[in-house]
Amino acid sequence: MDFELRVPGIDELGEAVAALREWQSDDAPMQLHPGDLGWFWRFGGEATAAAVRTWNQDGRVLAVGLLDGPDVLRVTTAPQFLHDAGLARRMAADIADPERGVLPAGKVNVEVPNGAALHEHLAEIGWGTDEAWTPLQRDLADPVEDPGLRIGVAGPELADLRAAVHRSAFEGSAFSEARWHAMAAGSPYADARCLLGFDEAANAVAAVTVWSAGPGRPGLIEPMGVHKDHRGRGYGKAICVAAAAALRELGSSGAIVCTPSSLAGAVATYASAGFRHLSERLDRHREA
Repeated sequence: MDFELRVPGIDELGEAVAALREWQSDDAPMQLHPGDLGWFWRFGGEATAAAVRTWNQDGRVLAVGLLDGPDVLRVTTAPQFLHDAGLARRMAADIADPERGVLPAGKVNVEVPNGAALHEHLAEIGWGTDEAWTPLQRDLADPVEDPGLRIGVAGPELADLRAAVHRSAFEGSAFSEARWHAMAAGSPYADARCLLGFDEAANAVAAVTVWSAGPGRPGLIEPMGVHKDHRGRGYGKAICVAAAAALRELGSSGAIVCTPSSLAGAVATYASAGFRHLSERLDRHREA
């Protein structure tokens, strides 16, 4: 049977989330994580379903993509299909043809795990490489050190404060209390935590959300930010250490994060919190 491209309905999103959970491994290259869908869920379940694409065969999900914006697709495959030429050929054809409803015409980017056959098939049809990303990972086999910062879990009562720190950290962000509640209503958030860091004056200085993929699998940090009025004081490192500790409590084998290589300060912050660099990844890009 041929591979089938699908746009799952909101009732089918659980299949995509379950597949992504199953595919996470400490030995796998950095890839789309259930937490990525969880963070996107801040726009609501219907919007998340509309942004997801799956490639199925005989009713089984073999690849999942997330339209993280109108011209960016983040995609991964089941581990045993990472090098499958047939699936990669079909995915490349679907991605390249605007009429198939994956990406529009014009300039677009695709995030693909290192080593995936999809890289080769996109290159064969003229797609080059673009933005460089630095994945980082921290092993969680051993207990995590004290972050040196008071940490609180941000539930519904602190959702507005959590959102405010995020908006301060990321200029132009529209994250809000309502969007926090939408995110928390999504199925991936059952295995997630929002953390707030407080200084000695009880100011909320940093925030992070962590996403578990289940016991024994790597968990994701997405997003992490420091309030613009409290930068340069080590709070970024501290909240990253707290994030690692939270993921360890959730049973994660490791903590992973990926940031643009151009953001040298962010890369340095994660490294200072015990994260090691993994192989840099390049987006695939169509110029026009």
